[in-house]
Amino acid sequence: MAEDNSLYDFRDGRLRTARQAIRLRKSGKRATLTFKGAPQKSRSFKVREEFETGVSDAGQLRKVLKAIGLVPSFSYRKHRTVLRQGRLVICLDETPVGDFLELEGKRHEITRFARRLGFGRADFIRADYVELILEGRTK
Repeated sequence: MAEDNSLYDFRDGRLRTARQAIRLRKSGKRATLTFKGAPQKSRSFKVREEFETGVSDAGQLRKVLKAIGLVPSFSYRKHRTVLRQGRLVICLDETPVGDFLELEGKRHEITRFARRLGFGRADFIRADYVELILEGRTK
């Protein structure tokens, strides 16, 4: 399903500077607001605190975000297919800069599933979509 993702920040960029993010994601009629904390130290995994909630009216939420001083800072679209293997969430993401497999779950489950697909920790990407898209645009 197609997803429209919009990141919000204060005009001074303090969330980006702190490597945090507020994201509003629209997928069909569903909307989700997510806060992403700064990435935690990890050699192989992208680990960050994340709080998420469903939103019934994305237009009203945009007004709330604007009222508290947040402005759209980056937007991107991707097509995501979500699958599950036990508790492991498998996301197949098609983006303008390439196709990616995102695995969400316990580290040992991620490593085991990736290994079954022929990937090792050296293949893991810890960059987020903003970084990947900006890097892709400069090539």
